[in-house]
Amino acid sequence: MAGHSQFKNIMYRKGAQDAKRAKVFTKLIRELTVAAKTGLPDPEMNPRLRSAIQAAKAANMPKDTMERAIKRGAGGDDDSNFEEVRYEGFGPGGVGMIVEALTDNRNRTASEVRAAFSKHGGNLGESGSVTFMFEHVGWIEYKADVASADEMFEAALEAGAADVESGDAGHEISCATDDLSIVRDALESKFGTPEAARLDWKPMNTIPVGEHTAETLFKLLNVLEDSDDVQRVTSNFDVPEDVMERLSV
Repeated sequence: MAGHSQFKNIMYRKGAQDAKRAKVFTKLIRELTVAAKTGLPDPEMNPRLRSAIQAAKAANMPKDTMERAIKRGAGGDDDSNFEEVRYEGFGPGGVGMIVEALTDNRNRTASEVRAAFSKHGGNLGESGSVTFMFEHVGWIEYKADVASADEMFEAALEAGAADVESGDAGHEISCATDDLSIVRDALESKFGTPEAARLDWKPMNTIPVGEHTAETLFKLLNVLEDSDDVQRVTSNFDVPEDVMERLSV
């Protein structure tokens, strides 16, 4: 199984669900606040905020928590000045990794990310050292039961999507970054609100990883995801399903 959307699944399957849920909420609240601060507070006019609200709803965040975060960002009441930072590096087995963060302290975040890589057989690279292995795309996810593979394929292509992958885990639709809003709106009118709709990084090729290396790689991913500053980690690893099952128990 490839690593594009995979770690998300590991994260939600692992134990300590309450602690993980708190971490997820922290990240989502930060994104809601920043999205409302950098654009209009109306999700219909602010695609980034709309995507953040969808993600928060998918994580079952209480409505009042969402509204407080949006109000704080829109009203400029948030004292923290978060900025978006992207780190690129190589994990165990030479897999490419893109780490996206929202931070109010670049030095702290850089130090945390660098330490995580060095402690788990990886190393940070220069800007551009990894992104060339990925395509920056609009990314939309739906649960498997909203439509058949054929229905989703037909609707997505008609909406202007570039690629559709359907399986037991769901439907994953990619499109040009500029087309994300158009494709999402077309699919939403047909299949309802997606599980996720965002700009993301899609691996152009994947790197096979064995069980021993995967174990270290997943430890690195866990450490990165445990950081409040880190919003998303994308990698191009490819781990066999049976190994995934053993390591995610």
